[in-house]
Amino acid sequence: MLHEFKKFLMQGNVVDMAVGFIFGGAFATVVRSMVDNVIMPPVGMLMGKVDFSQLFIALDGKEYATLEALDKSGAPAIKYGMFINDMISFVILGFVVFMFIKTYNKLKEPKVQEAPQIPAQEVLLTEIRDLLKK
Repeated sequence: MLHEFKKFLMQGNVVDMAVGFIFGGAFATVVRSMVDNVIMPPVGMLMGKVDFSQLFIALDGKEYATLEALDKSGAPAIKYGMFINDMISFVILGFVVFMFIKTYNKLKEPKVQEAPQIPAQEVLLTEIRDLLKK
C-alpha cells in the first residue's frame, strides 16, 4: 500500500495539482488587490463616494464611525461591504479560470481515434458476401 501511495504521488497529477494550488493562491491575492485598489474605488466614487469595505451593520445597537472602531470594540457586525468586495473578487477569479480552461482545452491536442482493426477473416467474409450478392 505504501508503494502504491508513493507511485500515486510521483505520477505527476499530485505535483501538478500542488503547483496549481500555489499559483491559484498567488493569483487570488492579485485579484483581491485589483478589486480593492483598482475596481472598487471608481465604483464607490460613482455611487456617491462610498467605500464598500467600510459598510457594516453593528448588531449590538450602537453606532460606530468606522470599521476599525467596531473591530476594537469587539461588537458583532454584518460586514456586507466586505462581502460585496469578496463577491466581485470571486466573479473575476471565476471568469479568469473559465477563460484559462477554455484556452487550455483549445490548445490541447485532439486525440485521434483510430478505426478499430477488423480481423482479416471478417474482411474476407465481407468480400465473399458482396461477391455472392452480385
